[in-house]
Amino acid sequence: MKNREEREDRDKLIQYMAMHSIYPIMSPRGKIYLRCSNKEFLDEEKRREIINKLNIRSKMECTKIREEIKRLISSEKKNRSIKEWVKEERPREMLVEYGAEVLPSAKLLAIILRTGKEGASAEELSRRILNKFRTLRNIDSAHISEICKIEGIGIAKAAQIKAAFELGKRLIKEKAEKKVKIKRPEDIIDHVLDYYGPYLRDKKKEFFYVVLLDTKNHPIHNIEISKGGINSSIVEPKEIVKEAALRSATALILVHNHPSGDVSPSKEDMSLTQRIIKACNIMDIRVLDHIIIGKNRNDYFSFNASGFI
Repeated sequence: MKNREEREDRDKLIQYMAMHSIYPIMSPRGKIYLRCSNKEFLDEEKRREIINKLNIRSKMECTKIREEIKRLISSEKKNRSIKEWVKEERPREMLVEYGAEVLPSAKLLAIILRTGKEGASAEELSRRILNKFRTLRNIDSAHISEICKIEGIGIAKAAQIKAAFELGKRLIKEKAEKKVKIKRPEDIIDHVLDYYGPYLRDKKKEFFYVVLLDTKNHPIHNIEISKGGINSSIVEPKEIVKEAALRSATALILVHNHPSGDVSPSKEDMSLTQRIIKACNIMDIRVLDHIIIGKNRNDYFSFNASGFI
């Protein structure tokens, strides 16, 4: 009877460890540790209970229990939706209880995906995505068709992921738009990097934009002038002047990206900037700056800051 009770207690402990991904580890000095990604499920009292009842004495026993836990997790999660997970393990409930900022990326993606597919849970699908693309930025820049190549991810789930990333970028743009007034050259750089950076840093083609401003230097409109090949854009100064005049703009900012990541202005960039400045001077429109955007936030070139405007 006692042996049976001990086995039942052990099984319950192993199940608890599997539920919360708790693994035993033996140090080089022979001390037993328990590893858990979320310490909310492993307080000091529970840790002592697990170590004492399992009575692990060797590294081999640690390995054996870890493999047992992995098999149990695999079999338990294989065909379960998030609704069937234990409450403490469900990503949505964890977000509500502890806040979105403490959840790992896999669980946040699982909330977006909502359900699993083809014998895999939503979180397992999330891990497949993260393992393939490595970073959230790579996922954001990937085409839907590329995301759909992952087993278990169809058009609907790929669209959900792209929509979530787009909302994040629009939040950044929204914050940039709320800047009341551009007062200093640094404000121009901050506005451009916040508003355009998330969209242009990973583009494979070159895009050219113009930010129009009113008499108080409030941004009033953003215009896409052109998008070209990897190394070139076709921009007509008269088109920029026309757009500025139609919207009664008194100043403007030029923006474009370098897909190569090298933000050094080319001879064409220098020449085009001077042509636009001359065209705008005729209409008494000021060109405040021309910003070239690279791959990262700190990768940019300001014509104004560099003394070219």
